[in-house]
Amino acid sequence: MTTFADIAPALERQAIELPSWAFGNSGTRFKVFTTPGTPRTPEEKIADAAKVNEYTALAPTVALHIPWDMVDDFAALSRFAEDHNVKLGTVNSNTFQDDVYKFGSLAHSDPAVRRKAIDHHLKCLEIMTEIGSRDLKIWLADGTNYPGQDDLRARQDHLAESLQEIYSQVSETQRLVLEYKFFEPAFYHTDVPDWGTSFAQVSALGDRAYTCLDTGHHAPGTNIEFIVMQLLRLGKLGSFDFNSRFYADDDLIVGAADPFQLFRIIVEVIRGGGLEVDSPVQFMLDQCHNVEDKIPGQIRSVLNVQEMTARALLVDRPALTAAQEAHDVLGANGILMDAFYTDVRPALASWREERGLPADPMAAYLASGNQSKIAAERVGGTQLSWSA
Repeated sequence: MTTFADIAPALERQAIELPSWAFGNSGTRFKVFTTPGTPRTPEEKIADAAKVNEYTALAPTVALHIPWDMVDDFAALSRFAEDHNVKLGTVNSNTFQDDVYKFGSLAHSDPAVRRKAIDHHLKCLEIMTEIGSRDLKIWLADGTNYPGQDDLRARQDHLAESLQEIYSQVSETQRLVLEYKFFEPAFYHTDVPDWGTSFAQVSALGDRAYTCLDTGHHAPGTNIEFIVMQLLRLGKLGSFDFNSRFYADDDLIVGAADPFQLFRIIVEVIRGGGLEVDSPVQFMLDQCHNVEDKIPGQIRSVLNVQEMTARALLVDRPALTAAQEAHDVLGANGILMDAFYTDVRPALASWREERGLPADPMAAYLASGNQSKIAAERVGGTQLSWSA
């Protein structure tokens, strides 16, 4: 039987990248609420992300979003991060807010618009080289709202050509990761709506192109763990964007809506080698904290992932395999459920203390007074949000 001591090494190397934009003001299409202490600069975002890592030791890197996190000196920004015991990670491109992208970006029918979008990604690659980042992550809002609005096949061809030009500039130490989303803001069709389309596009590019799976970007009832298994099996799962959804792309705290789904996903991650030392999978959060404080929201999120990872690691794999091979349906299901229902929180608390961390990172952060401190210090200026 697997014990907590057996799984501790895997837990110790777990790392979950934080998105810089999670620390800014964000919300829905209807309202973005402000919060006292919200960062006004990329540096303040990084400082907040560093607090999450300080209390959890789970979040050693911070993803950037360009142009939201644009600065004059990225080398200095990288040094600032390292001074706060974190590093800069994935660079996310943005081709969905400029007016010129109203009808698309990399898949647009106009070569001039595609040129602008390609050049933006080439700039992102320059930034990545400067800060030592590995991954360029691309999410596209490209698509149409009405049948006949545009040529669906031509758009796929334009996208393939655009991605090929970007990929040609990806260095040997860098990767291109293509995210998918089945709707919104395009409602008739989206140019990268599913894992199959992303897989087809990145497979045509080469070995350093991967798919990003956002856990909120699926139709209700989709078996996400099956997609995880398939992409791992094919060697093309590059990264996760962890969040939680009740209806669509809700971007809530991961594990909030369906902890069992998160557990099932992590089970397949482990089965496919996604937690191994040489795994290509980058774990990242992609969430919007509209009504909750940002730093506690991120702490809760990484702890949710850690807890479900611990449960998934406790699955008695030899017993499960034996039950599966014997077609013991209820026995196999029972083995999986035994691991899911295991309360790993006491063991995790003791393990954290052994490593010099607070047993309860959330309680320790709330008791630190940091939330009141940043609210008092960050007065004046412009709070950062989605658009900046």
